[in-house]
Amino acid sequence: MRAMVLAAGRGVRLRPLTDSTPKALIEVQGQSLLERHLRVMHDGGIRDVVINLGWLGKAIRDRIGNGDAYGLSVHYSDEGENVLETGGGIFRALPLLGDEPFLVVNADVFTDMPIPDIALSADSVGHLVLVDIPAYRRHGDFDLVDGKVKNAEKPLLTFSGVAFYRPEFFSDAEPGRFSIVPMLQQAADAGRLQGSYYDGIWADVGTPERLSLCNIEREPE
Repeated sequence: MRAMVLAAGRGVRLRPLTDSTPKALIEVQGQSLLERHLRVMHDGGIRDVVINLGWLGKAIRDRIGNGDAYGLSVHYSDEGENVLETGGGIFRALPLLGDEPFLVVNADVFTDMPIPDIALSADSVGHLVLVDIPAYRRHGDFDLVDGKVKNAEKPLLTFSGVAFYRPEFFSDAEPGRFSIVPMLQQAADAGRLQGSYYDGIWADVGTPERLSLCNIEREPE
């Protein structure tokens, strides 16, 4: 299986840290978010990884290189100054991701989640890992019913930023900047989106306050 890390974002809410450091290289507990993901991917048996680049992308390329240091083969999808959002970024990288289902992880997620062991059913175009709604959000994204992701008026779970997709999920997409969210909602309505729930450590490192919380040392169990 191949994987993609979404690392092109500007990280506006993390300024001034992200004025000189790409969000994916922000450190949590002594290790950058991106390098943490790469090591987990290696431990999970993944060997080929695509990283999309945007803001300060050269710094990511300089740090990660070809991936040898992580036991990986790393390729880059450079979006330059025209960052394409989640959907557009994945669509642009499809030629690097192959013909089989692939993993996608948001770089700005801090988690102890291992690579999920997922088998997509024949009628599913993807699989989302869902988590509890964090305290800083007023509402969730989806519900989970019998292993299927569902839209709801008051959804109870949040999309973790960890997902698996079939390439054909993007067969009707066109090049350019677009969000993947409407596509996920349509797939959920059609009953073609699998899901699972993760109850371990997870945080969206989107603001300095959340970064500080993630860096607080946890009490030994």
